[in-house]
Amino acid sequence: MTLVGRTRTRAVETLSLDSPDNRNALSAALVGELAAALADCAEDDEVRAVVLTHTGTTFSAGADLRDPPRPDALTGLLRQIVALPRPVVARVDGHVRAGGLGLLAACDIAVASHRATFAFTEVRIGVAPAVISLPLLPRADPRALARYVLTGERFDAAEAVRTGLVTAAGDDVDAVLEPVLDGLRRSSPQALAETKRLLAARVLEAFDRDAADLTALSARLFSSAQAREGMTAFLERRDPSWVV
Repeated sequence: MTLVGRTRTRAVETLSLDSPDNRNALSAALVGELAAALADCAEDDEVRAVVLTHTGTTFSAGADLRDPPRPDALTGLLRQIVALPRPVVARVDGHVRAGGLGLLAACDIAVASHRATFAFTEVRIGVAPAVISLPLLPRADPRALARYVLTGERFDAAEAVRTGLVTAAGDDVDAVLEPVLDGLRRSSPQALAETKRLLAARVLEAFDRDAADLTALSARLFSSAQAREGMTAFLERRDPSWVV
């Protein structure tokens, strides 16, 4: 079964997360398939830009707790998006949670509809947004995000724009996306690649400096007793034992 749909229109490759039954959770299989599709786009000179979007009502619910990717695989996928020699634009018309926000942060541009909602839910299951902090912290406003990262509260598209997580939002996500894609199609491929390299340099520095430590932290937290309790509580639809 294909988990990532692929279409192309006027040099823009659209990759759609297509696992709506589990809310496009980042399983080992989906992460591997998305990485392969991105590698193809990097090698194809006919691709001017990539749009990363979704089927169903959820962009991504974060890591698949039943079939989680290896922490280093998710780290590698996020770095691949940041380093891709093509602009990557996230198109969000639904909910984004936890690791799905890492995909959003790794993209160069992110547009969303006002139907979209966002939440860093890691703290509620006993882990931290360790790996996704690599693209997130250099690009978004850490002070503005602190409340949501620490509490796991939901926030809307307007707040996502205010924090720097999302570039622009509107009632119709495709109306917001249209001028972005028009601009990319009018831009020189060479200029796009070099401009993206300049914009991504600071983010890639964070990966090169901190990826190994944060990947290890993520693995340690996910194997902890509190994480086991948090994930079990989530799957059983109950509060974990630490809720007071």
